[in-house]
Amino acid sequence: MGVPTPDVHTDWSQGQFQCFFLDSVLVFKPSPIIRSTGTKDAVLKSKQIKQICRQAGFDLVGICPAVAPNGLSRLHQWLDAGFAGEMDYIQRRREAYSHPDSVFNGVKSLIVLGLKYAGSKQPEKMDLRVSRYAQSGMDYHDVIHEKLKTVRQQLERELKGFRFRGVVDTAPLLEREFAQLAGLGWQGKNTMLISKTDGSWFFLAALLTDLKLDYDQPFETSHCGTCTACIDACPTDAIVKPFVLDGSKCISYFTIESQSLPPMDLRKGIGEWLFGCDICQEVCPWNRKESAYVEAAEGSLAVLDPDFSHLTCTQLFELDDIEFRRKFRKTPFWRSKRRGILRNAAIVLGNRGDASLIPVLKIGSQDVEPLVRAACYWAIGVLGGVSVHAFLKKALQAEIHELVRKEIQKQLISSPGMPK
Repeated sequence: MGVPTPDVHTDWSQGQFQCFFLDSVLVFKPSPIIRSTGTKDAVLKSKQIKQICRQAGFDLVGICPAVAPNGLSRLHQWLDAGFAGEMDYIQRRREAYSHPDSVFNGVKSLIVLGLKYAGSKQPEKMDLRVSRYAQSGMDYHDVIHEKLKTVRQQLERELKGFRFRGVVDTAPLLEREFAQLAGLGWQGKNTMLISKTDGSWFFLAALLTDLKLDYDQPFETSHCGTCTACIDACPTDAIVKPFVLDGSKCISYFTIESQSLPPMDLRKGIGEWLFGCDICQEVCPWNRKESAYVEAAEGSLAVLDPDFSHLTCTQLFELDDIEFRRKFRKTPFWRSKRRGILRNAAIVLGNRGDASLIPVLKIGSQDVEPLVRAACYWAIGVLGGVSVHAFLKKALQAEIHELVRKEIQKQLISSPGMPK
């Protein structure tokens, strides 16, 4: 499939796109276009700000007005449809998304920033799959916040009397709508922001300011055309239709956000993914360009941490809480905590179809965390079939936690070769 040509039917002036991605829910409907302020002072200040941002290491920079996003009602529809799953924090702050003023009082402009994180077209060879953004072992929030701090301090020195605040996907801000308004790209059918030159392998951040600036041209067209590669490739069918993603079915949601076991019918779709998922970006034609990737320089998010490159699922079951904290406290893994990572590891092992992994899973079935035990019993049942029937019956007699008991009972009924 070649890079798709623009499809006039997906021009953003003709439709409303509802989007989701982990920390930020993005609902898109074009805001009224506000052109450049036209003042010489605003133009000079905007050029100065962009230069400072690029010097700090940001790869994409665009500026847009602080306006109310027209997609708020679509956000409410998305939440009401249950697509946020267990992410209650989005529901609690749903009204705060109505205007950037809820993030920074008196805001007039947003400087929207992109930072690339993928170092090569081919995924790194690892025993298990970890989303590219996490393979450096560094928490991107820490990396980007440090860059934002550097930019903010310099701007406050050079543009005295004006205020700035930096945010990275934890504030109630519809980042992708503002990124498109700032001219950085369009929102793809997988709900990711896509740049014609830089693909989608980048983080979004923003600086909010009470300074009125010169605004970039909004990105007014979609360039996905008739391509459906991301929709076709999603193993859990999370992209329910173009530009709409059911977060509660997304592999990234299951492996990072969710505190529960994934539904039985979606576990196989998780495959080898221990943390996150990149499938819809890996198949995107716009990520074929060399310019979508960044040099893996020291300290870059594109550098693979050796601890991650040699990490195996079986090793994870050897880590107690103290060892897990020591090893992963400052990495993206910490977000899922030990119980989430071990749950994911058990599902990955269960998906490998290798009965020789059962002894490792039996160790995990004795874990202090019910979530880990339940996932391990599922994997044991899937891999062992009738050969582990006696083991599961004995485990059921000893287990007192209802979540774990239900999982064992399901395996006694449904695993291949089990007596009915």
